[in-house]
Amino acid sequence: MKKARIGLYSVGLRAYWDQFPGLRERLIEYGAFIERQVSAWAEVYNYGLVDTEGEGRKAGEWFNERNVDLVLCHAATYSTSSTVLPLHQINKAPVVFLNLQPTERINYNHTTTGEWLAHCGACPVPEFANSFNRAGIPFRVVNGLLGLDYTPAVSLTNETTCERKEAIRAWREIEEWVRAASVPRTLQHSRFGFLGNTYSGMLDMYSDFTMIQAQTGLHVEVLEMCDLNRLLQEVTPSEVAAKLDEVHRMFEISGDSPSDPIAKKPTEEQMEWSCRVAAAQEKLVREFNLDALSYYYHGAPGGEYEKLQGGFIVGHSLLTARGIPCSGEGDLKTAVAMKICDIVGTGGSFSEIVVVDYVDETILLGHDGPFHIAISDGKPLLRGMGLYHGKQGTGVSVEAKVKSGPVTTLNVTQTGDGKLKLIISEGESTIGPIMRIGNTQTPVKFRKHPDEFMEQWFMEAPTHHCAMSIGHNASLFRKVGELMGIKSVTL
Repeated sequence: MKKARIGLYSVGLRAYWDQFPGLRERLIEYGAFIERQVSAWAEVYNYGLVDTEGEGRKAGEWFNERNVDLVLCHAATYSTSSTVLPLHQINKAPVVFLNLQPTERINYNHTTTGEWLAHCGACPVPEFANSFNRAGIPFRVVNGLLGLDYTPAVSLTNETTCERKEAIRAWREIEEWVRAASVPRTLQHSRFGFLGNTYSGMLDMYSDFTMIQAQTGLHVEVLEMCDLNRLLQEVTPSEVAAKLDEVHRMFEISGDSPSDPIAKKPTEEQMEWSCRVAAAQEKLVREFNLDALSYYYHGAPGGEYEKLQGGFIVGHSLLTARGIPCSGEGDLKTAVAMKICDIVGTGGSFSEIVVVDYVDETILLGHDGPFHIAISDGKPLLRGMGLYHGKQGTGVSVEAKVKSGPVTTLNVTQTGDGKLKLIISEGESTIGPIMRIGNTQTPVKFRKHPDEFMEQWFMEAPTHHCAMSIGHNASLFRKVGELMGIKSVTL
């Protein structure tokens, strides 16, 4: 992950500084507080006060030199729109206006004009909005309280507002914008491996690599099974042993499934082979400097590549947990969804609809691997599979569920005009039962009955896979879509 580069400046009117001594310094102090807060999530470049049209042009060039991803305009007091508009005509980064009032209530009986001007940040925002609209420049606004944890000595009223809901809500919005800005920056510097091919006939998953790069900035590195096979020959016994130790730390080794005859306790040979392949997969990631991987290979029956792909799931789950999301069946778009979830720190496990439970009114979401261990409900199980349904070969698979609590699914699909689209759904991971068949499964209760939810979901023409993240992240993912210029739909 690359931290976003955030531009920050405060606005004012230069005529005020001589008229109201101390006002300028007070507003600079507010700007420094915002800088400290935002620095927890990003690299911050604080220009300071912009109080004339000429200063705005300088600031625009200054932000260009620093290649910022997003600009926060702190509406500290009244300022003319002619001060602000030139900055954003020069610097094309998205802008968010921060209307953050320092106090929850002004001291009506003792307030001076200078004191009022320190609290009238909302005054210029309609003017900014009008001028930006007429100039064709998109903008966003966050309204609320500044959220100081102290009151400046110069203040005539209470400014300790950090625990008020208006401050908490505003800073949640600001944090989401800043975290969302890290997604396009990270993707623009990412290398996604594409190993093998896409599962034959899954038409929803076929994508044009150039289209993906054009709309996300990521590079697709096309890999061959012989690349992985070559690295497999270099794996040493000590590397296999180290992987086996890692696997035992992160997984629970199952016994035979009580219900499914093809799901058995993994044999020593299956475990050794999965760990050997996992070591080769890590070498592949390092050699090609990969940030994500989409993979699938059918393999001729009895061929060495069939055996090689049979060992994929454990290693790809380990990589996913370490920030290298791996999507099966050659689904590159879902690898993008998983990477977005990973960048913003919410997980991102490979999923599809497994089955509907009409008694609990949940939809089980999961797959035959890989799984994001970091968001697991306890230690995932490893089961030996006598066969992979619909695929060649045998091997070790992951049986697990995402921890209970709020979850959000993120689906990256492609529309008929070749545009990417985000489909976002919030729900709750429940503690309901799952099958013991060596697949990941999480029962999710969405906000509507499963039939109504599925009707709406299917009408959005999704890719049939999605990434499952922990937390309610719809607002965050919508901001990601907006900053990337990708349409989003929230169900």
